[in-house]
Amino acid sequence: MSYKTILVSEDDGVKTIMLNRPERRNAMTPEMQDELIAAFEKAAADHCRVVMLTGAGEAFCAGLDMVHLQAIAGKSQSEHVADAERVSRLFRTLYDLPKPTIAVVHGAAIAGGTGLATICDFTLAAPGVKFGFTEVKIGFVPAVVSAFLALQIGDKRARDLLLTGRLFTSEEAEGLGLVNEVVPPEELSERALALANTLKANSPQSIAATKRLMAQQNRVWLDAAIAHALTANSEARMMHDFREGVTAFLEKRKPAWGKA
Repeated sequence: MSYKTILVSEDDGVKTIMLNRPERRNAMTPEMQDELIAAFEKAAADHCRVVMLTGAGEAFCAGLDMVHLQAIAGKSQSEHVADAERVSRLFRTLYDLPKPTIAVVHGAAIAGGTGLATICDFTLAAPGVKFGFTEVKIGFVPAVVSAFLALQIGDKRARDLLLTGRLFTSEEAEGLGLVNEVVPPEELSERALALANTLKANSPQSIAATKRLMAQQNRVWLDAAIAHALTANSEARMMHDFREGVTAFLEKRKPAWGKA
C-alpha cells in the first residue's frame, strides 16, 4: 500500500511508521489519520513483531494541522462527529494493537502528537523534548486524548495538564509515567532497537494475550469515557471560542474569548 503522509518500512520484524510532513512539523490531517489507522491495522495483521512510531524532520508531531482546524468551522454537525470518530479510531487502534509499540520521540510532540507518543506501550524521548495538551489555548477541547491520559496518570494530574495547557519536558513526562526513558538523542535509535530486540525475544502470543488482557480490563471505563469524549469533541467544534482561538492563532494575535 502506498501512502502520501507517512513512510512505512520493515527490517527484521520491526515495522517503522514515520510521520512524513516535516514541512508542517508532522501536523496531522484527516488523510494522515486515515493512513495511520490503515498502517496500524496492517501491522496488526501481518508478521511484524514490533511497531515503532517516529517523525521526520525536527518534530515528532505538532498535533492537528491548524489550517485544517480553521476549515472545520464551516462543517456540519455530522461532519464534526465523523472527524471526532476518526480521532477516536486512530487512538483506539494504536492502543489496541496486538503488537508492542514504541514511540521514538526526538522532537516536540504537541496536543494530538502527545497522545500518539504516550499511548504507545513504550515512549522513549530525547532530553528536553516538549510535550503538551495545548487545546485549551486555542479554544478546543482535549477530548478523546483525555480518556487515555486520565487512565495513565490519574484525574488530578490529568487536570493539571489539560486545564493549563502548559508545555512540559520529557523529564517531567518521565516522572508522570508518560515517558519510559529519557535517552540522549545520539543514542535514541540504538536504544529503541535494543528494546525492540528485547520484545522480539519474548513469546509473540504471550505479548498479544497480555496486551489484550490489559485492554479488556480497561474496556468498560474507556468505552464510556470515549463516548463522552466524542460528544465533547464535536460540540467543541461549534463553539465561538474554537473559531476565535484558531483564527487568533493563525493571525498571531491574542484571542477574544466568549463567556463560559
